[in-house]
Amino acid sequence: MIAVDSSTLIDWFKGLDTPQTTALEAAMDEDSLYLPPPVEAELLSFPNPQPALLAVLNDLPRLELIEGFWSRAGLTRQMVRRNGRKAKLADALIAQFCLDADATLITSDDDFRHFAAHCGLRLAV
Repeated sequence: MIAVDSSTLIDWFKGLDTPQTTALEAAMDEDSLYLPPPVEAELLSFPNPQPALLAVLNDLPRLELIEGFWSRAGLTRQMVRRNGRKAKLADALIAQFCLDADATLITSDDDFRHFAAHCGLRLAV
């Protein structure tokens, strides 16, 4: 199971050729790509989302919310912050969805490396 972050989806829509967008395309081809719900919220919050983006969002399956998620997400964020690293709330939520689903995250956002180092999040590429 592979999940994708907003940063990579945005790069892909811009037509950028990066290791992350290549991994995104491979996961799409294999029907193994999932969307963490906070990524959907981030992308839908843009003032004028592109129709192509909306179509992709509609096509991707979502990672599921598992009971106890909110507590685990808070503790995951706490663990990163306790180690002196920044941990945005949205990033902690995305990381927790991936951790709960045992999904690897495709991201261009370096902030997720702290969740990988301190919480076991797997990052693609």
